[in-house]
Amino acid sequence: MPDLGKIDREFFETHVRPRLGADRDDVRLGPTPGVDFGLLDIGDRAVAIATDPVSILPALGFERAGKFALDVVLADVAVSGLPPSHLAISFSLPPSMTDEAFAAVWEGIHREASDLGVSVVTGHTARYEGCSFPWVGGATALAVGDAADVIRPDGARPGDDVVVTNGPAVETTGLLTTLFPEQIDLDAETLATAQARLDEASCVRDAMTAAAAGPVTAMHDATEGGLHGAFVEMATSAGVGFDIERDRIPMRPGVEATCDALGIDPWTATASGSLVLTVAPGGTEAVLSALEDRETPAARVGKVVEGEGVSVDGARIEAPSVDAAWAAYSDLS
Repeated sequence: MPDLGKIDREFFETHVRPRLGADRDDVRLGPTPGVDFGLLDIGDRAVAIATDPVSILPALGFERAGKFALDVVLADVAVSGLPPSHLAISFSLPPSMTDEAFAAVWEGIHREASDLGVSVVTGHTARYEGCSFPWVGGATALAVGDAADVIRPDGARPGDDVVVTNGPAVETTGLLTTLFPEQIDLDAETLATAQARLDEASCVRDAMTAAAAGPVTAMHDATEGGLHGAFVEMATSAGVGFDIERDRIPMRPGVEATCDALGIDPWTATASGSLVLTVAPGGTEAVLSALEDRETPAARVGKVVEGEGVSVDGARIEAPSVDAAWAAYSDLS
């Protein structure tokens, strides 16, 4: 397994998949590499469920950091096509975190959860020695809805269009320029433009919009490994190929300049907030129009094809072994 980031597929298949506890008939979809959520069948209802670390970055301001952390957690169930509905959250806080700071974090979480219709149903909050920012807990998000409305993460089919929102390295760009503005060689105007990308590092509302607009067959939030990683994960889980044209993919202002300044590849850097969707061709224009109404950049960037693997501009790509942003974050910290 890699020294940083998620475990790789080989480790998962060797050590995790053979040991998943009891077999239950109500588990329709269990842990799967590259798949954002698990799925339970409860009668004619479905529950999409996902667990993620809670990352609080004080440099964002505590209220904003709380909102950002929640959006990351909710994204993994939003791509099921079901609206996020419930949240369980646990905090293991550093002793240095004040009551006022935590209250601001919680206010950010509360405001965003309320706006999205998400109810906090249980949790745990405490301070412990040995805990430190940014990793201060974990959360489980649920989305409850009709089983027929679920968009499976492995649902891409040959003939579908591939759609991308926002483009590469949106989160990487916004986050690193916000956390380390004085260490990145950018002029003031470009820096401010790059920092604005952080406000786009949430895909929950875009996922709900796309799911309601047209026959979306699969959705994935492009987190670790960036867009290249997301393409490979989606194609592999569905047993299909992706044929992608890079110049069709949106590129947000400030991304190229930031990645050039940091010497990182934008296509393999974390891009939370950017969705990769596969859409039945008859619904693509409706999905693009609905996203445009939200002022979310989106484009048809390729096709799902028979076979396997991902081709970008005719060249085969593989899943990145490590996210390109990790080294930059380490160097800047």
